[in-house]
Amino acid sequence: MPLSSHRRMAVSATLIAALAAGVVPATSAFATPLPPAATASPAAPAPDMAGVVAALDSAMANGAPGAMARFTGPKGVQSRTVGVQDRTSGAPMDIHARFRIGSVSKTFSTVVLLQLVEEGGLELDSPVNRYLPGLLPDDRITVRHLLTHRSGLADYTDAMFNDTVPGFEAVRNRVFSYQELVGLSLSEPRTTEPGVAYKYSNANFVVVGMLIEKLTGRPVSDAYERRIFKPLKLTKTSYVHPDTRIKGLHVRGYLHPDAEGDPLVDSTEQTVSWAQSAGAVISSPADLNTFTSALMRGRLLSPAMLEAMTTVTPTDTTNTRFYGLGLRRYDLSCGTQVYGHTGTVQGFYTYAFSTRDGRRSLSALANTSNHGAANTALGGTLEAAFCGKKPAVAPSSRASAPPAAGDFSSLPAERDLPERH
Repeated sequence: MPLSSHRRMAVSATLIAALAAGVVPATSAFATPLPPAATASPAAPAPDMAGVVAALDSAMANGAPGAMARFTGPKGVQSRTVGVQDRTSGAPMDIHARFRIGSVSKTFSTVVLLQLVEEGGLELDSPVNRYLPGLLPDDRITVRHLLTHRSGLADYTDAMFNDTVPGFEAVRNRVFSYQELVGLSLSEPRTTEPGVAYKYSNANFVVVGMLIEKLTGRPVSDAYERRIFKPLKLTKTSYVHPDTRIKGLHVRGYLHPDAEGDPLVDSTEQTVSWAQSAGAVISSPADLNTFTSALMRGRLLSPAMLEAMTTVTPTDTTNTRFYGLGLRRYDLSCGTQVYGHTGTVQGFYTYAFSTRDGRRSLSALANTSNHGAANTALGGTLEAAFCGKKPAVAPSSRASAPPAAGDFSSLPAERDLPERH
C-alpha cells in the first residue's frame, strides 16, 4: 500500500525544519522509496534453520515450555516450532497461533504517531506539554524524547513488578487510566535530564498513547486498526484492552516466579492495562513479519520520516545495539543490521526484526518470561536466520576469540520488564 496522497501533502513544518537543520537526512518526503537494488549488497546468506531450531531448543532448555520462529525471505517462508503452547493440554506450539507481543507494540504506536507528525498534527521537537498541557513537570521534554527513551521519565514498572508474581497478580485484572500510569512515573525521581541519555521507560509510550488519543479524538485501538491493521491486512493482530482474553488459536504464557523451583504461573489472561500503548498488542508470527517488512519497505511512512525513525544511537557499550524512534537496531556478527523491537510481557518473549530493505524478516516467540536466559537464547534466532551458518572455528582459537558483534550468547538480554534470573 503506497503512502496516501493526503499524508504526503501534509508533512509538518517541523519535519521540514528538522531536515533543513540536519536533524535527519535531507530526503524528500515526497520522493518515491528507492528500490532495494539502489543499495546493492552481497547476496544474503541462506538462513540456518538448524541454528534457528538450536536457539529455540535453548530457550526451552532455559525454562520456556515452547518456542517458535518464522523467517521470510526472497526464497519464501520457513518456520520452526518446538515444545508446547499449552502445558495443560500438551498442544504443540503452532506457528499460526496468536500471542502477546509486549513492547513490540511500541513500534506500532510510533508508526501512528509519526503519521500524525506527517499530517501536521504535532512536531517531533516540540514540548509534550504543548499538546497535553500541564501533564509533565518539565517543558523541555519533547515528543522525540519520548520516542527515543530520553525523556528521563521513570519506568513505573520497576516498582510495580519488584516482586514478580505478587506484582503481576495485583494488576492482572486491573484497569488503569493513562493519567494513573503517568502519575506512578512522576511519583519517582526522574532518571536523567531530557535528551541527555537513553533510559528505557514504559512511561514514555504511555504518553505516546495519550498524544495519539488527544490528536485523533479516538481510542488508540481505532488508530491501530485504521492506520496499520486494516491497510496491511493483519487479520490476527488486535488491541483488546481491557479485555483479558486472546481470542482464537493462541499461545498460553507462563511467568517464572522469582524463587527458583517454584511452579510457573499461567499469565495468559490479563488486561495488560499497566502497559496499554506501551505493550498490549496481540499478534502472530506471520503478521509481525508483514508489519516489520512493510515498515522497512516504506509502506507506512514517507522516506524522510522512515529515515528519521531508523536514525539510531547506541544503547550499551557493545556498540551493537541501538535505538531510533520506537525502533531497535541490532548489528549482527555478519555485518547485517536488523530493525524491529523486542517484547516482554508476563509469559511471553518476542523478537520481531527485518533488514532495512524489508526483504528478510524474522519473528520469534518463547512462552515464558522473568527468566532472562530464555530471552537471550531466543535472540540467537536472529544470528542464525540473518547470518546463516557460521564457519567452523579451530579449537585452538575458540577459547581466546572475543565475542562476535551481535552474539547474544555473550550479552545480557535486553528487557522491557525487570528480570530476576
